[in-house]
Amino acid sequence: MKLHTEQAEEYLKSLVVETQDLASPVLRSVSICTKVEEAFCQAHVIVVLDESTDKEVFILEDCLRSRMPLCRLYGYLIEKNAHESVRVIVGGKTFVNLKTVLLMRYAPRIAHNIIAVALGVEGETKAILARKLKTAPSYIKDVIIWGNISGNNYVDLRKTRVYRYESAIWGPLHYSRPLLNLIFDSEWVKREFVATLKNLTATGRQFGGILAAHSIATTLKYWYHGSPPGEIVSLGILSEGQFGIPKGIDFSMPVKFENGTWVFLTDLRDIDISEQIMTRMTSDLIQEKLVALGDKIHFQPYQSETELRKKDKRISLPITDDSQEEQVSDAADFLNQIPQTTFEKPQSLEFLNGFEGKTVES
Repeated sequence: MKLHTEQAEEYLKSLVVETQDLASPVLRSVSICTKVEEAFCQAHVIVVLDESTDKEVFILEDCLRSRMPLCRLYGYLIEKNAHESVRVIVGGKTFVNLKTVLLMRYAPRIAHNIIAVALGVEGETKAILARKLKTAPSYIKDVIIWGNISGNNYVDLRKTRVYRYESAIWGPLHYSRPLLNLIFDSEWVKREFVATLKNLTATGRQFGGILAAHSIATTLKYWYHGSPPGEIVSLGILSEGQFGIPKGIDFSMPVKFENGTWVFLTDLRDIDISEQIMTRMTSDLIQEKLVALGDKIHFQPYQSETELRKKDKRISLPITDDSQEEQVSDAADFLNQIPQTTFEKPQSLEFLNGFEGKTVES
C-alpha cells in the first residue's frame, strides 16, 4: 500500500494490532508494506478495493482515466512479485468491472485468476426480497446479476427460488418454490423494489463494511472449496463471448465454483436477454474501458430510440410533478424491459444523479 501521510501508517499499525487481537487459528502473521517495489511479495490472495484520493474529481471522464495508472502499477507488481497461483478479488463501490479488466490487461499472466465480486449486489437483492416475503435472505437462492456490478446491471429473478417458505404448501429442506410464484404484487416489484436497488447502486451503499467483508470471504471460500451444488453464483469475469456478451469486457454473469476454479453456466435455459438491454450494459462497459485507456475522449450514455422519443416529449411538455413523472417512467421501462442508464461515480459527482437507474427481470 502506498502511504501518503503518517496518519495512514498509524492507521495501518492499529489495524495490525486489531487483527492480531482476533487470535485466529489460521493467522500466522501480519505485516505492513511501505515500499511500493515490495508490494504483493509472494502473495497467494490479493483483495483490491477502492483507492483513496486527496482531491475531488467532478468529471466522469477524469474519474475513469484516474483508475488506469494505479491499475497499471498494481498489474506490474502483481506479475513481478506475487505467487504464480495468486488469486485477485476486486471489490468496492465504484468502477469494479473497469478496475478488474484493467488489472487483467496489465497482469496478463494471471488474468484468469482476477475476478470481480458481485455477491454484494446479490445479497442486497436477497435481503429486499426476504423482507417482502417475511423470510430469511439465506433461504433465497439463484439471483443472477448481469453486467456492471457497481453500475448499470440487470437483476434477473427468473431462476430465483425460495426455500423453507412458510405457507400452505410445505416440504423437506430441499423443497423450494419459484420466487415469482410467491410475489403477487407486481406494482411492488415495478416501483419499490426497483427504486430501492437503484438507490443502493447510485450511492454505493450496497458495498458497506460488513457486506463487503462477507462477500469477499464467501467468494474466496467458494473459489477454494466450491460453491453449493446446484446453486447459481454471480461473478464478474472476462467475457469470452458467452450469453451473447462481447469479448474482452469484464461482465457479471452466472457461474459455479468447482475444483479450484469457476465455470460458466452456459447450460441454463430461459435466461436470454434482449438485444437492447445487452447493448445498454455492454455499451457502458466498453466506453468506460476506452475512456480510461485514452482511446475515447467523452463518455456518451446509451439511449434507446424509446428514450429519445420520451426525451423529446418531455422537452415539449411542461412537468409539474417530477417525482410522479419519474415513477411513471420507471414503471413503463420495467414493463417494456428497457433498463435505464446507471453511471458509476464517486459521491462527488452529484450532477449525474438524474441519469441513474436499475433494471430487474421477472
